[in-house]
Amino acid sequence: MTEKLFILLIGVGLIAFLIFLTIYSHWKLRLTVKSNWGRAPHSTRFDQEDSLKKAWEIEKNFHQWDSEIDDLTWQDLDMFAVFEKINLTYSSVGSESLYQKLRNYNWQEDESLEELIQFYKEHPKIREDIQYAFAKLGKQENNLSKFYLSDQTITPLGSLSFFLVLGGLPLFGILLSFFNLPLGITLIIGSLFFNMFYYYIKKIYLETELNSMRYLVQTISSGIELCKIDHPLQKELTQALAPLKSIARFAFSFRAKNGSETDMILEYFNILFMLPFISYTVVIKKLKNHRQEAVLLWDLMGKLEVACSVLNFRTYQENATCPVFKKGPVSAQELVHPLIENPVDNPVNWQKTTLVTGSNASGKSTYVKGIAINCILAQTIQTVLAKEFSLEFGHVLTSMAIKDDLFQGDSYFVAEVKSVKRLLDNVRTKKRCYCFIDEILKGTNTIERIAASSSVVSWLSETSSLAMVATHDIELTEILKTKCANIHFSEQVTKDQGISFDYQVKYGPSQSRNAIALLDLMKYPSEIIDNAKSAANFFDENRFWQVNKEET
Repeated sequence: MTEKLFILLIGVGLIAFLIFLTIYSHWKLRLTVKSNWGRAPHSTRFDQEDSLKKAWEIEKNFHQWDSEIDDLTWQDLDMFAVFEKINLTYSSVGSESLYQKLRNYNWQEDESLEELIQFYKEHPKIREDIQYAFAKLGKQENNLSKFYLSDQTITPLGSLSFFLVLGGLPLFGILLSFFNLPLGITLIIGSLFFNMFYYYIKKIYLETELNSMRYLVQTISSGIELCKIDHPLQKELTQALAPLKSIARFAFSFRAKNGSETDMILEYFNILFMLPFISYTVVIKKLKNHRQEAVLLWDLMGKLEVACSVLNFRTYQENATCPVFKKGPVSAQELVHPLIENPVDNPVNWQKTTLVTGSNASGKSTYVKGIAINCILAQTIQTVLAKEFSLEFGHVLTSMAIKDDLFQGDSYFVAEVKSVKRLLDNVRTKKRCYCFIDEILKGTNTIERIAASSSVVSWLSETSSLAMVATHDIELTEILKTKCANIHFSEQVTKDQGISFDYQVKYGPSQSRNAIALLDLMKYPSEIIDNAKSAANFFDENRFWQVNKEET
């Protein structure tokens, strides 16, 4: 009798310890959610782009959008860094949804997103409860949950009957111990060792599937918790969950691993009773019959958390505002680039194809990229960093950070030509496009570069799309002065302060001739300075270059 009581006390003590650890970890999680609000998100080891991109590629099997930010544009604008400044998500459901939100959009306002954002603004306690629910779910890289919701082939684990028998042996051993303690303990220990051995052998080959299923089941369990909270998507979420609720019964065997102290203990418990294998087999059969509802559930949960991130972005960014969508030019007041610390704000009055000139580091590329990024943010998360911002819906495309493509054997110029061509192809569809080009066709000689560039820009100016072209070729401003608007950035070179920039956009083409002055400031030989000034003056007077004569 004493031995049985001892076994019972151990069991009760273990359960009490697990409950205490769970309560403590949840308390710490709640404090984290509260303290992170209203601040710029900090980077974590989760949300690596390769994982997010895989989920996005699978997501495209379920939905279609009016526009997509292609890889070149995404990389040119360093949009993943922009994603990280917005990404206050606590689950992979939310971070994957935010990544997709920044890469695809429809040409209409997302009223449900804005409704959620305003709801959270008016009900901060409910917003915190929702974030806490997602924080308990946590993140899992390459969780592949969307893979299970697509029509992909799922790897079977084995026979359900066999797993039930293995999982039932320890239970039979526990019952047997009340009648024959030595035999019962022997069966428990024997089945434990066998199940552990079998589990880890199988897990080597199926770890990805088990981890993915763990996250999928825990997401459904979190969805049930979110249905108990009063929010604008509650009714839709409840309807989507109705046929999936039974899957949540397996949540214990697929407990999310968040690094807490209880993980190891629960892992051994699951192994003892073969719960992951049993649950995996049952859940897969259930999902096959309710894929559509599961996809909708993921969409709704993703939107709930994306809205939290967008509101937080608007909260800690003092100059964040909502754009106005209307036909006509792109117009803005006090617009800034979201990745620049202490940025200088500038106006935007983009009515026609525009040439942007100025020296290196004067701010022209930052200005062009700032407009491009805000055009994307306006149409995706309906948030911009400006005092005012208005535009018409359209595609956003860039050709900026061109690199040689060694795998395809493309030189810099060939890669550049291909990049610009994809812009022209999109413009040719007659749909509204916002094209941003930095140093157009700089990979070839001066004569052909200016001839080809002027022809490309002239063609763009005659379409319904808008192009903004940053260039060092002042000749383009003269050739295209009747077709394009001109803006520029300038610098000042003085002996006392050296070179300085105000980073303010100015109207008209650049008139700066400070390059030679900078050479003088840097103590270049006087002969070089004098020859450079003479050559520049000769070109200004004659519009062709003087041939250098060989000294005798």
